[in-house]
Amino acid sequence: MTDLNIEGMAIAPGVVETIVSLAARDVAGVAGVGDPTTSGIRTFIGGKPSTQGVDIDVDEKNELHVSIRLLVTSGQVLPDVAANVRQAISDAVSTQVGAKVGAVDVYIDGIQFED
Repeated sequence: MTDLNIEGMAIAPGVVETIVSLAARDVAGVAGVGDPTTSGIRTFIGGKPSTQGVDIDVDEKNELHVSIRLLVTSGQVLPDVAANVRQAISDAVSTQVGAKVGAVDVYIDGIQFED
């Protein structure tokens, strides 16, 4: 994704990806975003949330299409978690960026079990 231009303001792709990642992490049942083996290391080293696992495209109508890869805690109803993630991302992007989200594709890559 190139810079997103909204009402005379340019927003770098990393900013939108961070907003998406943080919104998804706040949803109950989400254990992580992206590849669970590397996202924790990148967050620790970089001191900021990893945006690995977040992909954003802008269509001809300037609507965002988000793809996100998740790790979900065991015992969750997966369709419910996915619906809550879609809503959280749409709300966060709309509120913080002012952009319309056309679609959010949720990919559940794994389940985290409690020890």
